[in-house]
Amino acid sequence: VPRKIATTVWGAAWVNGLESHADFDNRLPRGATYVRNGSVVHLAIERGKVSAIVSGSELYDVSITVKPLSKERWSKLVAKCAGNVRSSLDLLRGKLSPELLSTLT
Repeated sequence: VPRKIATTVWGAAWVNGLESHADFDNRLPRGATYVRNGSVVHLAIERGKVSAIVSGSELYDVSITVKPLSKERWSKLVAKCAGNVRSSLDLLRGKLSPELLSTLT
């Protein structure tokens, strides 16, 4: 049974974001196949970086870096979102209003 690439709402949003900005006609589908086949043998998520070891024809070290939000920008985002999340459970499930999702993206 093929594995899903993402199992959470937030993971699916990450994958959708990558796919919507990708100009890698071959790399993302090939990477998705590696994930589905269980070829990602190590995955680490850190502040500003996602890294993995992938077993293909050889072992590959893969990393994606993301510039973290500045403290000032993060504070503005938190202030803008304050009072717009109905519950922590909704937040964890990714059940957010369209307005809040727009703010976050």
